[in-house]
Amino acid sequence: MSAFPGPGNPEDAELLAEIALGVRSVEAVFRPGLSLRWISPSIEALTGFGAEECVAAADPFDLLVFEDDRVFCRRMAQRVEAEGRAQTFELRLSARDGQTVWVETHWRPRAGGGLRLSAEHVQTRKATEFTLLETVTELRRQEALRELYLVRSNDERQRLSALLNLIRLGILFIDQDRRVLYHNRAMLEIWGYPPDTVLVGCRDAVLKERAPVVLADPTAYLAHIASTVRGKQSISEEYEFHFADGRIVTDRSAVVAGEEAGRRIGRLWIYEDVTLARRTSMQLVELAERDELTGLYNRRRFHEELGRMLADAERRGGRLGLLAFDLDGFKPINDSFGHQAGDEVLVRLAIELGRTVRRNETLFRIGGDEFALLVPEGSADGLRELAHRLVETVGAMRFVFEGREAGVTASVGIARFPDNAREGEALVAAADEALYRAKSAGRNRAEVSGRRGDESARMPSSNPDEPASRED
Repeated sequence: MSAFPGPGNPEDAELLAEIALGVRSVEAVFRPGLSLRWISPSIEALTGFGAEECVAAADPFDLLVFEDDRVFCRRMAQRVEAEGRAQTFELRLSARDGQTVWVETHWRPRAGGGLRLSAEHVQTRKATEFTLLETVTELRRQEALRELYLVRSNDERQRLSALLNLIRLGILFIDQDRRVLYHNRAMLEIWGYPPDTVLVGCRDAVLKERAPVVLADPTAYLAHIASTVRGKQSISEEYEFHFADGRIVTDRSAVVAGEEAGRRIGRLWIYEDVTLARRTSMQLVELAERDELTGLYNRRRFHEELGRMLADAERRGGRLGLLAFDLDGFKPINDSFGHQAGDEVLVRLAIELGRTVRRNETLFRIGGDEFALLVPEGSADGLRELAHRLVETVGAMRFVFEGREAGVTASVGIARFPDNAREGEALVAAADEALYRAKSAGRNRAEVSGRRGDESARMPSSNPDEPASRED
């Protein structure tokens, strides 16, 4: 699949390709300037245009976005790129057959420039909204919703029932007497009822008895129902809840008003199973936070965890240790045996150090042959001991490339909050200072930062996605 950006590791490429083929929503990556770098194969099912065709297009906005929405879409995408803040909005895509497709788009800035786009197909939801609006309008013409269902002909009721049963959204209508007046097939499926179950005429208490049987947290959900019913909003906010079998569902509800002012004839509930969308989103987030080669957390996740752990240590009056280290002799291996040999060293290193660090210690690959280790509540002696153990582990590793033995060592810089610094950039700078001293002192060793926590220090680079480089 030439439109898919393959990573360095073939197994990772397979995994990413498998995930991309399984994504039902559309995922895309834009370079700086909004040129399309990659789009998921699901775009073809949505528009009829293949992924490679989209990437090759002179202007993907002209190819894919409905004419009336293009100016707005470009302006919003440019705003996200310029301001670095995510935006969510709906627009229409143009299909190959001339039809338009409604999607909800989520635009996010990418590290290092460019944008990431996630687009969810909402054509069904739009059609449902129009259908429900037409239904409610029709209901208001009648004296009451109950009379409508009793009086209308069987043929019309069958047509409406067939329409709503085709919708994948669960629909439930509760009248003012708190009895079920209507439900569709998807509602039964979502709540785990047998397909031939008839709930019409049952009081809402019968439905509430279902919650402890199928939900992971029935108490919270019942509290949500009570709060929604008591609330004054005519349309509720989306609420997410989890089933015991792992499914994730959202609900929204709306009060249906009668013809007379201030009179209500019931409440409509809409349920949507979002399990696949949430799991796909979590997988994409996980991929964005992990180094493709080693599987370790990457530079961006390091800065997030550093900020979080520092805030936690500050709040509790605790300490936080940082070990910054890189590999001595790594560049000669790359130069002599090629990048594949260098990759083998890094993968092996990640495995060996993964066995060395403890559960509460987090290892990161910052970039190239640079790594970092965050150690909550690390004592000065404990950090020195850990650093020496790390140096010994790396020094003991041996490799054979083209029949020749090779090895690397590690130089480590140790810094601790609040002794050496009181904020993130200063703590990284303190660890870097100690690391450079370790290299200057002969490498294959660990040094402790000599800075004080009240000294002002800044990192060499303020961009968390721009790896610093050190000559071996």
